[in-house]
Amino acid sequence: MNNDRAKRWLEPKTWAEAAYDPQVRAVVFQSLLVIVLLIAATEIVLNTAANLKKQNITSGFEFLSRTAGFDVSQSLIPYSSKSSYAGALLVGLTNTLLVAALGIVIATVLGFAIGIARLSPNWLASKLALSYVELVRNVPLLLQLLVWYVAVLRAFPPPAEALGLPLGAHLDKRGLHLPQLTFEHGGGALLLSILGAIAAAWFLTRLARQDRDGAWKHSSFIAAAWALVGIVPFLALLYAAAYVSVAYPTLGRFNFEGGLSIEPEFLALLIGLSTYTAAFISEIVRAGLLGVPRGQREAAAALGLTRRQALRLVILPQAMRIITPPLTNQYLNLTKNSSLAVAIGYPDLVSVFSGTVLNQTGQAVEVILITMAVYLAISLATALFMNRFNARTAWAER
Repeated sequence: MNNDRAKRWLEPKTWAEAAYDPQVRAVVFQSLLVIVLLIAATEIVLNTAANLKKQNITSGFEFLSRTAGFDVSQSLIPYSSKSSYAGALLVGLTNTLLVAALGIVIATVLGFAIGIARLSPNWLASKLALSYVELVRNVPLLLQLLVWYVAVLRAFPPPAEALGLPLGAHLDKRGLHLPQLTFEHGGGALLLSILGAIAAAWFLTRLARQDRDGAWKHSSFIAAAWALVGIVPFLALLYAAAYVSVAYPTLGRFNFEGGLSIEPEFLALLIGLSTYTAAFISEIVRAGLLGVPRGQREAAAALGLTRRQALRLVILPQAMRIITPPLTNQYLNLTKNSSLAVAIGYPDLVSVFSGTVLNQTGQAVEVILITMAVYLAISLATALFMNRFNARTAWAER
């Protein structure tokens, strides 16, 4: 059929025949559209360059190598005021990725729990879940962030009157102060052993689930495989003679010193993003569970499975095919909504790069293009991962 279509395309035609040929018209119209888009893009670029030249603004990305000259309150990588603007970009990017990754995990767990509770036969649990969803998803996210930051976290007492928490942690208006583990020797070997144990446990669990004869599917074998995550690092700890110490936060003259301090801006943003997105994820989960035919529940009950077993082994695996596509949209929304961090002073990508760097350099076009490209790359990577997961889920369903 493709050869016949190619032959018809190559046959000589009169102008009248070509005008009424759908394939010819499609090619002509698409070519005209491409030409118009190219002309429009060229005009935009030329006008932008002319306006920048008229205002004596240099264009290009050389500014990334210049010294930033400002500090950032929270940084996961080494950074100081002597670092470059490229370093400031990396700081904002890592802060955005941190809050997005943690927010996705918390929102997923909370959303699945609330979505399952919506369908619970327990009247109180179902109504509480419904109230949570209707309250949280109908209040603007920006307002919720301000409530968590100003009305909740900033209302805690000063460091001198901090609230004592279990395990030596403290909570005050300047953040959450936690104990921190420090490795004096052998920390690298311990980290490698943990990663290796996790990889081995995952590989053995995958073998157990793919074995058709059932020899690997015994639950005790899977439990023993994941026990490696605790046994192997412990043996590595003994072999490397690593010395592990715990640094507890202690009250200094103005604030707590030592340990791990989490700033209130990060806590407010993480809590706000997680709780807001969880409300939408719960409705997605509820719709996915209701999308599984009722006969599957009846078949599970006929096999003698409890409600929890039926949900975990029968209903939820089938519902994931319905849940995964809209769940991907919520992950993307959470990542992009993290840009609202500028309202509460958290140093994310928009606040650091599109805010401070833009104001200092005046390179508006370049800064905005880089920011858009970074968010686009994060979104595409997230969508690619979720699409692969969705493909595996759909294959398992068949």
